[in-house]
Amino acid sequence: MSPAAPHLDRPPVWRGFAGTEWFDAPLAAYTSWRVGGPADRLYLPADAPDLGLYLQTVPVSEPVFWLGLGSNLLVRDGGIRGVVICTKNRLKRIERLDGPRVFAQTGVPCAHIARFCADAGWEGGEFLAGIPGTLGGALAMNAGAFGGETWELVERLQTIDRHGVCRWRSPAEFTIGYRSVIGLPVDEWYVGAELSLRTGDPAVSRGRIRELLARRASSQPTNLPSCGSTFRNPPGDHAGRLIEACGLKGFQIGGAQVSPKHANFIVNLGNASADDIERVILHVRSEVNRLCGVNLHPEVRIVGERLTAREIAT
Repeated sequence: MSPAAPHLDRPPVWRGFAGTEWFDAPLAAYTSWRVGGPADRLYLPADAPDLGLYLQTVPVSEPVFWLGLGSNLLVRDGGIRGVVICTKNRLKRIERLDGPRVFAQTGVPCAHIARFCADAGWEGGEFLAGIPGTLGGALAMNAGAFGGETWELVERLQTIDRHGVCRWRSPAEFTIGYRSVIGLPVDEWYVGAELSLRTGDPAVSRGRIRELLARRASSQPTNLPSCGSTFRNPPGDHAGRLIEACGLKGFQIGGAQVSPKHANFIVNLGNASADDIERVILHVRSEVNRLCGVNLHPEVRIVGERLTAREIAT
């Protein structure tokens, strides 16, 4: 049994699909903050064709939520209604194409893509090693690290809709901004992308990745659960600097704390609830706005339902 999935002590529901499905499945094990209530249904697809078949069975009235490594995501304690499609350790095909190009499915961790490209002798994707999530999540928000952004590499994308239809889309169909992507139709999701790199030197790219990871380890609280950067950087400034200037390093509610190491990280000290984390986020926003006149926008996506008073009491 996987220690990362405590609900696996229950047998999955068998409905003839190649993937696995659970009802009322806790999501904390699937988020980098290690918090979050249950999904009504959780499906782990075997591959893209299996996912297409499964999606065709989901009623149009039932919401579908996509989950990769669960970074840059806060799932509230009441969980998520509808179906959660989890690509963690799924949709993980990656292959070389002609020229310095790679195709990767959206369940592939960004760090793996960085190493794959470096080993192939391609440069330009080293920054992906600093993104703590899958390609799918990186595409959804134009994730970036160390000066690079995901969509700078995108040549074309493969999507799937809730009818199981796959199609290719061009970056020209989307409006791309800082931690923002607009243009993906409703009920359509990324399942793969072709990325374009530059010919380089494997040793140089591997060295660059080691350097970036060392910088990350020295400046970020990598030893505790977090979502990565909590807030977007405002124009001309850094969220971490503003939060620190307001004296909020170490601020804590329950088991959630503004990291003393990097103020733009909120860490789970081991017993945090999603509500603890959300309350810290709201307090930080309020204080930075009050003291600095800056409205910080969360980089993290907050989803799901809060627990009711009755549920909290039981």
